[in-house]
Formats: sequence, structure tokens, C-alpha cells
Amino acid sequence: MRRLVKIIALCVLATVVVVIGSGAAWEQIERNRAAAEFPAPGKMIDIGGRAVHLDCRGHGSPTVVLESGADTSGSALWFPVQRQAAAFTRVCSYDRAGLMWSESAGDGPRDPVAVVADLQRTLQAANESPPYVMVGASLGGPLTMIFTKYHGSEVAGLVFVDAAHPDQTGRLAAATGHPEDGIPAVFKVLRYLTWTGLPRLLIPEPTVPELPADVVAAIGAYQPVSLAASFDEADAMEATLREAGTFRDLGDRPLAVLSRGKTWSAYSESERAGTGLTRDQFDRMQQAWWEMQVEEASWSTRSTHRKLDDSSHVIQLERPDAVVDAIRTVVSQVRARNAESPR
Repeated sequence: MRRLVKIIALCVLATVVVVIGSGAAWEQIERNRAAAEFPAPGKMIDIGGRAVHLDCRGHGSPTVVLESGADTSGSALWFPVQRQAAAFTRVCSYDRAGLMWSESAGDGPRDPVAVVADLQRTLQAANESPPYVMVGASLGGPLTMIFTKYHGSEVAGLVFVDAAHPDQTGRLAAATGHPEDGIPAVFKVLRYLTWTGLPRLLIPEPTVPELPADVVAAIGAYQPVSLAASFDEADAMEATLREAGTFRDLGDRPLAVLSRGKTWSAYSESERAGTGLTRDQFDRMQQAWWEMQVEEASWSTRSTHRKLDDSSHVIQLERPDAVVDAIRTVVSQVRARNAESPR
């Protein structure tokens, strides 16, 4: 009996080893396939031991820099905006460390100051020149504020695309009575198993109807690779908001603020259920969000603020035209100011 038990145990162990080995081999094959089928659309910029993906298009000054939100998709979500805005000025999108095509900076929460330092070094190494118009969506908003805090002489204007607010965690929780849930532990475990192919097997393919099929396919191909960096950014979220909260004065830099305005009744039943909120909680959350967006608009003496009643949080996908219009406005204001300045 003992011998039988030992044989069964060895068979189980051998099966596990074979399955894990097969999964690891499959994952490597898929990564090689992703690199071959979906190469970086921009350039890989060496910033000292690792490379950052930077995609710059168009011509003209000021250069617009697109900062993405907290997501595994990185620069890909800016596709509609970048193509349109590149028609009237130079526009650069990029992937933060570990996301999509950019190489990892190592495991653990990212220091937000280090994140913006990466961007500044990337732009310098690529010979991109200020002045910059910084465009931040969601978490990208606080990151553009931190960039401006430390590199203010290079920033001529900003656009916030439903940008996160430094105080949002406490204020949204107070408004809804429902603190935001963190990432479930089971998903955090997946970040350590990417080499086994398990996340690629379990995570559903992305569905983004606003993007071309090849861009969506690239997001799906790199999603498991981006998982660890995305979780690290989530872990650093509060530190990022705190750092951004230390700087709330943009002076007279042109600022355009775009805010979501989609109401409860405009969402589908499944979307409402996904919020985990009642209608009353949702309405109170939206009101608190709007008040914080108004505050953000007050950070500059030359700001505009537009509420988009037909858009949710991802305005860059649902209303790219509005984002492009906001960028055009700020770029025009910067150009007009530069034209008036003595040479």
C-alpha cells in the first residue's frame, strides 16, 4: 500500500511538473509571437539599463505628452486621440515601466517621483523638446501634476481627462458609504504566475469596440506581461495621490478639464450591477466627483471645464473628439502666448 501511495504521489508530481513546464513553454511562445506580430509602434528609448516605449507623431510645438491611466493597456488607449491631434502638433504617447512594450523597473510599488523622472529622461533621450502640454487621463492627471511640480519650466499647459483627484479616496468613500475595494488577493497571486501561462489562460480577451482590431489584439497579447506593473501601480495609488496633493497651483498655465457626466439611467443593467452601488450611492458619488473636478479646474487662472453627459470615465475612447478639441485649445493658447513673448 505504501508503495502504491508513493507511486501515485510521484505520478501526480510528474503531472504537475509537466503541466507547469508546458505552460511556461507556451507562455514563452506567446510572448515571442506577440513581439513578432505586434512590435512597438514607436521607438524603444534607453534610459540607462532599460528601455521605455515612446511613440511620437506629427510636427509642431508645443509637444503634447499623453499620460495614461491605471490600466494594462498603456499608450494603446490613446490611439484615437493621438492620430487626430498629430494633425496639428507633435504628440507623444508612452508606456510606463512594465506596461505593454516598456521594460520593467522591478517588482514593488512605484515611487511616483521616479515614474515622472522616467518620463522626463525618456523625452530627453529621444531629443524631444519642451514646452510640453501634458494630457492626463484618470491616474495620469495626478502624474502630470507631479511632473509639473518637478519640471515646471518644461510644462506650458495641461489637459485633464476625467483626472483622479488627490483626495478622492476619502471623499468618494464618505459620499457613498462604500469604500473602494482593492484588488482581490486571488488576482494579485496571478502576477507571480505569469511565467506559467496561467494568467494568459484565465484573463479574458479585452473588448474595446472604439479601437481598431489590431490594437485590441496587441493589448490582449501583452496583457499578461503588463499585469505585474499594473498591480504595482495600484499598490502605489495612494502614494501617487498624496504626492500629487502637495502641488495644486498651476498659475496661469492654460488648463482644460474634461469630466464624465453619464447618468445612472444611461448605463445598462449589467453596468449598474458592476458598480456595486445603489442609484442613490451612485448619484452621491457622481456629485462628489463633480465637485472635485471643479476644484481641479480652479488650479489654474486660465482654465476651461466641460462636462460630457454622454461619456463615462474613459473619455479618450468614448469622446476622443472632445479630448482633441481640448488639446487644440490649449495648444493654441500656448502658441499665442509664445508669439507674444519677447524674443
